[in-house]
Amino acid sequence: MKNISPIRLLVTLAAALLLLLVLLVGVLLTDTLLNIRHNLQQAPLWVWLLILGGLSLFLLFSGWLVMRLLKPRTRPALEGTENRVPSEQELTEQLAEVKALGADTAAAEKELSNLQQRKASGTIQVAVFGEISSGKSSLIKALMPGQEIEISVTGGTTRELESYCWTSPAGDRLILTDMPGLDESGGHMDQLARDEALRAHLVIYVCDGDLTRSQFQELENLLDLDKPTIVAINKIDLFNQDQLQQITDQIRQRVDQLGQAEVIPITTGATQSGIRLGPDGAEESFQRQLPPQLDELQQAVQRIIDSDQELLNQLRDSAVFVLVSRQLEEAANRQRAQQADKLVQNYSRKAVVGAVAAMTPGTDLLIQGYLATRMIKEMAGLYQLPVRNIDVEMLLQLIQEHVRTQTTLILAIAGNALKAFPGAGTLAGGALHAVAYGFLFESLGKSVAQSLQSRGELHPVQIATEFEDRLGEDFKASAGRYAKLALKEITRNK
Repeated sequence: MKNISPIRLLVTLAAALLLLLVLLVGVLLTDTLLNIRHNLQQAPLWVWLLILGGLSLFLLFSGWLVMRLLKPRTRPALEGTENRVPSEQELTEQLAEVKALGADTAAAEKELSNLQQRKASGTIQVAVFGEISSGKSSLIKALMPGQEIEISVTGGTTRELESYCWTSPAGDRLILTDMPGLDESGGHMDQLARDEALRAHLVIYVCDGDLTRSQFQELENLLDLDKPTIVAINKIDLFNQDQLQQITDQIRQRVDQLGQAEVIPITTGATQSGIRLGPDGAEESFQRQLPPQLDELQQAVQRIIDSDQELLNQLRDSAVFVLVSRQLEEAANRQRAQQADKLVQNYSRKAVVGAVAAMTPGTDLLIQGYLATRMIKEMAGLYQLPVRNIDVEMLLQLIQEHVRTQTTLILAIAGNALKAFPGAGTLAGGALHAVAYGFLFESLGKSVAQSLQSRGELHPVQIATEFEDRLGEDFKASAGRYAKLALKEITRNK
């Protein structure tokens, strides 16, 4: 008999123990069920009803729990997008709030005005979307053979939005917008293309093979807003039937991971080259234009139009509302950033003046602590965020610790700033700390604004870390400004 390996022996013993455990559980379960049956036979009717009711509730709860666990989870919102679409009333309120803040709302108001004009026109807006040289312009030209559309063989030639009026075979009037290719001109056109896709009723997304990572991301952004989308696989004349079927299946599988979109192979009309024999036996080259294959695409567009016109309008309006809400939020952030910068400069000047005005040792620390607390709370009020006193105290303690470890650097920066002013040596004693305080307040204020903007809360540890990083930056210009202010205050108080 061959030697049995230790692993096989352990596996055999484990299997034997498992079988014995199953047998034991079976025996105990059988005994328990028999005891329950015996006891229930002697129980009154109300006990039977109570047990049956409990079992029914248990089964219902179990079914609900299983359905809840098996239900597909909704994807979280992508960066830059929101799952919840604001209503028109909420958008009006947001517009009023941003206006009251003093921000420029012209872009958002123009967007809403354009939306009303598009509604009044009654046309269907179609955005032809895709990467550079995927064939967007060629597709439009193939749909509108009687209209001159400039097409270049060089990738990345579309530099602005071009719109064309197309009447579908069924007689519907559509506006086709040829958008810049993704990543065109170094990527600065991407946002323009995305915004126009949001304004459209539906998107024709053109690709010329399997989806790249960037295409997959763009489709995810579109489908996350429930934008009716058709994925058109262009240049199918480059593939044989098996290759085309494989590419189409792959794209459909990937699209199904994101949401609902039709995947349709097309060709916009390729140029075929060849050689033929003349009557005299001489060879001559020729080229011929193959007809486009767009029937399936046109049928898909028509199906979407005919499905529910009111729903299409609602989806378009919702997407534009998201766009307008984002524009208002960006305008508010820009305005708050400007106000935060003014606030920082104001308190930095106050810190310099307070340091110069301090008459007794330690007074300047009390002044700066009071000013720092006021600046932090006023900054939180600017961003409409609550702030707790304990967080402010914790932040100031962390800042003081960082300042103690960086004292040499801070005073060196202040000293260098004072050297730029002739005759400042006799005044440097009081001015040195005044310049340092101005420099510290500017670093602290900018760190607080950054945290409130990015995190939406006062986070002491993050602010302290950001503050320490800023101390290592070159603030020569800022320190010089505070040195000039400090010397002016000292001279004035003499």
